[in-house]
Amino acid sequence: MLSKINAWLHLWLGLAAGIPVVILSITGCVLVFEHDIKALTTNYIWVEAQKSENQLPPSAIYKAVQAAIPDKEIASSWYYGLDKSVKVSLDQSDSVVYVNPYTAEILAVVNHENFFHFMDEGHRHLWMPNKIGRQIVGWSTFIFFSLLITGLILWWPKKWNKRSREQSFTIKWKARFKRINYDLHNVLGFYALTIALVMCLTGLIMSFPWMRKSVVWLSGGYPNKTEKVEKEIPQDQPLNEALFVADQIWYKVRHEYARHNKEAVIVHYPEADDKTVYACTDMENGIWRDLTFDRNTLELTGRKQGAIDDANPTEWLMRANYALHTGFIGGMTTKIIYFLASLICASLPITGFYIWWGKKKKSTKKPKLARSITS
Repeated sequence: MLSKINAWLHLWLGLAAGIPVVILSITGCVLVFEHDIKALTTNYIWVEAQKSENQLPPSAIYKAVQAAIPDKEIASSWYYGLDKSVKVSLDQSDSVVYVNPYTAEILAVVNHENFFHFMDEGHRHLWMPNKIGRQIVGWSTFIFFSLLITGLILWWPKKWNKRSREQSFTIKWKARFKRINYDLHNVLGFYALTIALVMCLTGLIMSFPWMRKSVVWLSGGYPNKTEKVEKEIPQDQPLNEALFVADQIWYKVRHEYARHNKEAVIVHYPEADDKTVYACTDMENGIWRDLTFDRNTLELTGRKQGAIDDANPTEWLMRANYALHTGFIGGMTTKIIYFLASLICASLPITGFYIWWGKKKKSTKKPKLARSITS
């Protein structure tokens, strides 16, 4: 009875979420190698590496971009390392600017609305309005997670012998197409199971606050920290000049806070009434460290993230969630593994549909055969 219920759930949940799962898996395959493809196909990302002290500060980058594009508001500068250009993001613009960090030369102005942005929108909200699409993506991911569990139960052999092992772990390429399709669904689904579960769980953490809170609770929670009372800045006290603040924070992050990939830093340029300034460091393999600085004192404020090396299990899981979801966590090796697993996930609704369709056609033929015999 339980096995029939499990099979029924696997079938109808698969039919319900099949199309979204295919889209999410295919777009995920493409996005895994987005940065690698851009690095190979563009001439504005790489620059000739020089010494760290030769890099120009954010103020110089800002002034160069402002001179070239005076009608745009500049939001932030993204330093990616000594051998890469600085990416400058613009407020309310579809374009980003790439600048040589040693000469302030404008290397390219690139439209953000490109092929990868299109794939990203499909992966995040299926090219629908954001509010609706994200809900469909979230619940489709939840259904796919359930399908992986019910699929594992269906895959599990009743007896572990030589024949069952061969059927469960190998594809009979010399068999008829119907059997090959069944093996592609059954066997490849098992091999991709672990990575698929990780992608689903991390996707659910991104989609649903209740899932994120559950993981935080199950992993032990964040460590208790003493709350520091923040001093209010008097209303009549002038805020420090924006470019000076950006330069000082950029310097402090590289020399006082960064532990990994120290020359890769993001710095936001504060607006006129901003009392805090955002920066980012320790960007490596899909993990990063968010920092918020008081504009006047240049001291860390708000919730203070430490280095990932010092994180407890909960902090590590939450900060590594993106890296675990995308395969960035282990560099090129895990990217390839995630690509293959995502490709298999895209095939599962298709091979599963063909299995169901074949059984449906077979069941509709039986009554006709029975009538012909009785007649």
